[in-house]
Amino acid sequence: MRMWGFSAIGLLAAAGAQAAECRVTDPTGTPLNVRTAPNGRVVGTLVNGQRVSVLERRMIGGKAWVYVGDVELGDQPIGWVFREFVSCYGR
Repeated sequence: MRMWGFSAIGLLAAAGAQAAECRVTDPTGTPLNVRTAPNGRVVGTLVNGQRVSVLERRMIGGKAWVYVGDVELGDQPIGWVFREFVSCYGR
């Protein structure tokens, strides 16, 4: 699912950064809301165990948010999720 008309991957590549590979790990067991921006409108959901890449990070109101991409689609941007419900390994 594509949420944005621009590529956060291009921004990462220009900065020499590498996207971190992670998995959705929402302890509530419900699908994780995907938003247009941190605290923004909900535009979709992700299921536990889904592989995502972290493309960008932001702190908003003392809470961490991450802009994630779909690992299966070459890190194609998906949207913003609450960082606490994403677990990253090995990077």
